[in-house]
Amino acid sequence: MLLPWTAQANPEDFTIRSVTDTNVFKLSAAKGRFVALHFLLKTECPYCLRYTHEYLQKSAGQTNVVHVFLKPDTEDEIKAWAVKLGDDTRQTTIYRDPDAALAKAYGIPAGYKFHGQVVHFPALVLLDKQGKEVFRYVGKSNADRFTCEKLAAQLEKFTEPSPH
Repeated sequence: MLLPWTAQANPEDFTIRSVTDTNVFKLSAAKGRFVALHFLLKTECPYCLRYTHEYLQKSAGQTNVVHVFLKPDTEDEIKAWAVKLGDDTRQTTIYRDPDAALAKAYGIPAGYKFHGQVVHFPALVLLDKQGKEVFRYVGKSNADRFTCEKLAAQLEKFTEPSPH
């Protein structure tokens, strides 16, 4: 049985459910791969759409990374938002972070005003192959995001060179 993730849970391991398909993500099941947690803004955000679309297009070759896109909106709001990804809707999974509990557990700051609401800042948290945080980027505005190219450069710092 899938239990809703809460802030009281241990962020060392968590389980979240997709809104856009039947996928369930469990951090402990992703061991052995990097995990990029993409904290998207609550509400309608064109920058979140552009950002998600960019990652879907450019990260296809990053087979050692699991990209987890998180929104704190209601299920209906996330489904309506995800449709705007167009063809990318079939390629991605958007997970729900109820009440931004996972964002809070990872210490993503709140207090950013957007569309008349106070929301958490957009952020990317990179977890290593054991699930430990090794990098984070917190944007200062809805347009301030960590690009796919910059993430690829960060990943190179943590990737062991292959033996020749």
